[in-house]
Amino acid sequence: MAALNPVVPELHRLLERDPYLATFKQDFERRYTVFHRILKNVEDNEGGLDKFTRSYQTFGVHRFVDGGLYCKEWAPGAEAVFLTGAFNNWNPFSHPYKKMDFGKWELFIPPGPDGVNTVSHGSKLKVVIRSQSGEILYRISPWARYVAPEGTNVTYDWIHWEPPTPYKRKHPVPKRPKSLRIYESHVGIASPEGKIASYKNFTHNVLPKVKDLGYNCIQLMAIMEHAYYASFGYQVTSFFAASSRYGPPDDLKELVDVAHSMGIVVLLDVVHSHASNNSEDGLNKFDGTDSAFFHSGPRGTHTLWDSRLFDYANWEVLRFLLSNLRWWIEEYGFDGFRFDGISSMLYHHHGIGVGFSGDYNEYFGMQVDEDALAYLMMANHMIHLLHPECITIAEDVSGMPALACPVMEGGGGFDYRLAMAIPDKWIQLLKEFKDEEWNMGNIVFTLTNRRHGEKYVTYAESHDQALVGDKTLAFWLMDAEMYTYMSILSPLTPVIDRGIQLHKMIRLITHALGGEGYLNFMGNEFGHPEWLDFPRRGNNESYHYARRQFHLANDQLLRYRFLNAFDRDMNKLEERCGWLASPQAYVSEKHESNKVIAFERANLLFIFNFHPSKSFTDYRMGVQIPGKYKIALDSDAPEYGGHNRLDHNTEFFTQEFSHNNRDNSVLVYIPSRVAIVLENMDATK
Repeated sequence: MAALNPVVPELHRLLERDPYLATFKQDFERRYTVFHRILKNVEDNEGGLDKFTRSYQTFGVHRFVDGGLYCKEWAPGAEAVFLTGAFNNWNPFSHPYKKMDFGKWELFIPPGPDGVNTVSHGSKLKVVIRSQSGEILYRISPWARYVAPEGTNVTYDWIHWEPPTPYKRKHPVPKRPKSLRIYESHVGIASPEGKIASYKNFTHNVLPKVKDLGYNCIQLMAIMEHAYYASFGYQVTSFFAASSRYGPPDDLKELVDVAHSMGIVVLLDVVHSHASNNSEDGLNKFDGTDSAFFHSGPRGTHTLWDSRLFDYANWEVLRFLLSNLRWWIEEYGFDGFRFDGISSMLYHHHGIGVGFSGDYNEYFGMQVDEDALAYLMMANHMIHLLHPECITIAEDVSGMPALACPVMEGGGGFDYRLAMAIPDKWIQLLKEFKDEEWNMGNIVFTLTNRRHGEKYVTYAESHDQALVGDKTLAFWLMDAEMYTYMSILSPLTPVIDRGIQLHKMIRLITHALGGEGYLNFMGNEFGHPEWLDFPRRGNNESYHYARRQFHLANDQLLRYRFLNAFDRDMNKLEERCGWLASPQAYVSEKHESNKVIAFERANLLFIFNFHPSKSFTDYRMGVQIPGKYKIALDSDAPEYGGHNRLDHNTEFFTQEFSHNNRDNSVLVYIPSRVAIVLENMDATK
């Protein structure tokens, strides 16, 4: 591939969209230069990006056609490296690696008699490191493809994974969705039973639910192997291994394949921001030093997470992480990534003790880790060059400008970024304000305050709000009454009624106004009760809260089914009308005393009356497109637990009467605590 021009090719586009960034033009140019230098070195010295990012084909342990093995590791601080395992009766020194340049080591093991595999599928292996101090260390290869603990052991073993009949994909990959509706999921908790659920369970029991609910994307958490289950997958120990606690690798491949058959794309929650500090079954001190993959000394440790921080300027770290992304795409069929903990990567302070006000000076200068930013630019460039259909999402709480702009503009290259301020706003309102005190303008501002030219994934709540110590929206709204009054045989209390109505309204206005993609954490669509807590010492290793009680939404005697039905129909309406893929909404009304918000998007008129008691008859709503409107979605419908105050046979005809800066208007009845979506029937013919 021809070398890229070190001048940022399309920086002018970014600066035209946001002239305030012109002050930082040199920062964008310097960042791009770092990225370009890496890319050019890959092209000149590694045989190109394609070869460089397939390094998982040479590092680790690989079988030759004749049955021999080729083994390769990077251990720059080691004095000697050996391979041991069941194949040599755990002799630690009988199979030494040969030292190569740049800290690399290689070993060739010839085939056994008659071409018999020396190391069989399912047998255990260890890399033996003789450190500079002479210490003998037993390690798992950073490139290990399968690790699992034996029995009740907490330490993981490296298991050579080479099944005689590997899984073959049966279904084509779906096209990249124009509107991204994400179901954030965790395989292990995806069952009402108090145990670790399996890939098979997810494939057979959860995927059909996701399809029925109208989601077209699954974001899988806690897939990269992590020795500590309660870390929620964020303390990764083996980056190339799919977690064995849910089943063998082929079961995960089947899960992705079956999702594809349903038209669902699958994203991996990838953790490249840090790594577990485990050394026996992790990357830490792999070669006996505190560096190698990580920064040495204090810079290499995250003080809050107690984990190790990658050295993104190190060539072999770039090889490892870029190849890791490629591996998950090509080996398992993932359709992209949600990059976790971006804020920690982007800044030398890792966001610890730092608040971001939005002042542009916070995003530039010495506090920015430009090596980490260049890695993210490389990752997005590689993914989009070699797999254009793949999707990347950044989880950044800081709000760094241009993170979701193309690399050619000097941006980070992500397709989407998470709208992380929105769930905080809803929780703030529910915790600190009475319903009568809700500020409509502030709600609209929070939902629409996003950078022009960057796409956002909006959400009312994610796994963060479900974790122990926090509360889901349903729990903030209904709390203890969920235990006693969610049955339709029990009285509809004011608390439950308010909770059900606001739960629907909050999710719909977030979905329709907050971004270009939408995310929901599994179970929250039906107001899953209680919190999420993994087995740990503090709860006596209980699985009681580490599960999802999907059966609650299927029980016809419980009110959870109303929320589930609304979530499904909300997604189905978006699928038909495509508001997430449409330009940002035009907000025509945010009336403080009436508590009414109205906006237009995708030939739909969205109307929200947040007032706890006031209903309005013949309420005039401004609309731009004239014609006949009908109700497309009504949160007050009885099938959604509403009070059935609207007649769905009503036809609303516009009048040539301008209102709220719109050329036309329509008169509607808006009951209290109701969301209505009106569809222009003439525009959709």
